[in-house]
Amino acid sequence: MAYVIAEPCIDIKDHACVDACPVDCIHPRREEADFGSVNMIYIDPIECIDCGACVPVCPVSAIFALDDLPEKWAHFTEVNAKYFKRDPVA
Repeated sequence: MAYVIAEPCIDIKDHACVDACPVDCIHPRREEADFGSVNMIYIDPIECIDCGACVPVCPVSAIFALDDLPEKWAHFTEVNAKYFKRDPVA
């Protein structure tokens, strides 16, 4: 997993990162059926190409490179992967 969305995104779901992503690996989008039933958005650990385009546009600084993810939010690696029914990539 190249990038992880962590706790600061909870209940925010700002879409600047979705719009910035060149490979459409951040979901759910507002128009997707499950957007209202989740409390954050997630990065697909397989589809992410490690470009970092999402990081500078996040208004709440919720996106981290895996190596920079604060220990207190390490479990968000699994949270993001689980949304896509994938195993976390280390």
